[in-house]
Amino acid sequence: MIIEKNPKQLEAMEQFRKGNRQEGLRLQEEFASAFREEYKEKDHCPCKKACRYHGNCKECVAIHRAHQEHVPNCMRPILNAKIKLLSELTEHTIADEIEAPKEILRKEFQTAAE
Repeated sequence: MIIEKNPKQLEAMEQFRKGNRQEGLRLQEEFASAFREEYKEKDHCPCKKACRYHGNCKECVAIHRAHQEHVPNCMRPILNAKIKLLSELTEHTIADEIEAPKEILRKEFQTAAE
């Protein structure tokens, strides 16, 4: 099961936009039900960062909501895609002004050079 850009959930959102709330909710619940079954025992968290809250979305999101400094790592690709679209307005010149922080990754994502 894929989570990011899941076809069933994309269709649910399309139904919501069309005003078909019932169908959107039905499709959304189908996605959620399949997710619950698929990930009962499996790791679903795409975050590569070494963090004691890995896979515990409820606590992770609560922590980020509480401090409001930045968003959870799993949400960054979603926001970055939206920011990239906006960055096109200035030919991505913002990239010259940004330096990404060095983050500690989980062991399975660390490179030999680290």
